[in-house]
Amino acid sequence: MWNEQDWQALAEHAQRCRQQPIAALIAAEPGRNTAFARRLGPLYCNFARQHLDARALSDMQRRLLDSGIRTKVRELFDGARINRSEDRAVLHTALRSDLGVTAEARSAHAGARDVLDSMEALTERLKSRGITDILSVGIGGSDLGPRLVLNALAEFGNGGFNVHFLSSADGMYLDRYMNALDPEKTAVLLVSKSFGTQETLINGAALKAWVGDSERVFAITANGARAEAFDVPPHNILPIWDWVGGRFSVWSAVAFPVVLGLGMPVFREFLRGAAAMDAHFLEAPIEDNLVHWQALMSVWNRNAMGYGTQGIIPYDERLELLPAHLQQVIMESLGKSVTVDGEDCPQATSPVLMGASGNPSQHSFFQYLQQGIGTVPLDILGVIKSGHCQPTNHHFILANLLAQAESLANGQPSEDPQRRYPGNRPSTVMLLDELTPYALGMLLALYEHSVFVQSQIWGINAFDQWGVELGKNIATGLMPYVEGEQTDFSGVDPVTRELLGVMHRN
Repeated sequence: MWNEQDWQALAEHAQRCRQQPIAALIAAEPGRNTAFARRLGPLYCNFARQHLDARALSDMQRRLLDSGIRTKVRELFDGARINRSEDRAVLHTALRSDLGVTAEARSAHAGARDVLDSMEALTERLKSRGITDILSVGIGGSDLGPRLVLNALAEFGNGGFNVHFLSSADGMYLDRYMNALDPEKTAVLLVSKSFGTQETLINGAALKAWVGDSERVFAITANGARAEAFDVPPHNILPIWDWVGGRFSVWSAVAFPVVLGLGMPVFREFLRGAAAMDAHFLEAPIEDNLVHWQALMSVWNRNAMGYGTQGIIPYDERLELLPAHLQQVIMESLGKSVTVDGEDCPQATSPVLMGASGNPSQHSFFQYLQQGIGTVPLDILGVIKSGHCQPTNHHFILANLLAQAESLANGQPSEDPQRRYPGNRPSTVMLLDELTPYALGMLLALYEHSVFVQSQIWGINAFDQWGVELGKNIATGLMPYVEGEQTDFSGVDPVTRELLGVMHRN
């Protein structure tokens, strides 16, 4: 955790850097265009249009190193119980790489390899039974990551199954799937680490009755006993572990829908890309470490510049779900107001994350990004080599990516204030050579590790999520009132009481 002197130094750097616009910083530092860029395999990141100078960056890197970040990273990979509020290790890296040196880390990696074999065996069993469709039922980390990967990599494989996702407890999509799919040819995957997620269990109960055969109901969970009590056969259960947080679980059996939709070779390449980022994060010096660069830029924008929002803008429709996935990875991890010691955070933590695919969003919220009063730093992502056969379309997309990054930073003066672009709006441009399984794995692991580094700077626990519990607990208590079983509203919050009355009068 950074101390008061670290934050004071950051404020002094910010005061100096604000005196020059981004364009002037670039002009004042010859070679910045390349000095502020780093490449790892198929991933290239250019940070030259961030609103800080080389002096500020160098000092932040030194302070990060002095704060003991290398020890903390080693603890992450080795399975130390860094999730202190839940007294758990955090070993999602063991799902894809064998870089931990402790017995716990090595055991976790061996277990992950075994589950890959189990997924392959289950795939063959499903094929032998004539299953054509898979309905994956989960929410949050049990849904967002696999949905993103399957959508992004659809052209890279065919696992032989049509995969569908159901997350919300809203019954509309449940009805649509039950009306459209053949229950005799559909397998239901219930994905819940605790197997206590109400949305998943409500949908699962309806679907279990619909398929009419528990042999076509599968569970991916860390609580096999609860799954069996739900009448899921033991041989239909794939394990995950308490050291895998839901938002970091796309590397586990939670991604069984990806295997079924795209095939195991694609999933293994995805894991291999993440493992390459793991090794880079663990071993690369801080001045060349992409994870540290990305994390420090995020802290700079949040704390030095005071920007409360960050945007993720992919200029590739295959990545349209990336902002939603990263909203959970970043905001559920970093949306904390107390330190690991239970003290109030002395600094602001997570930004509000927003975003959408680039070309459509230019016709919606980019007006705000370009001319609004607030500044939203962006990560702008592109893919150099398209996955399609329409070169004009792809060149148009890339030209717009470049143009938006340039216009946000440089702006444009005008005598007409309505046509004036203020500029001085920071962005990082991230380019993938191609959108392959390997490259996508590398990209997602970069953001995961950046979250960890930011949490260490702020002194918060990135791996619990107590903030999601209160509303869920209140909802459980309100169910009898909503269902009409409880009619005495006298003990209910007065506004909720009024709303319940409106619901029951209709």
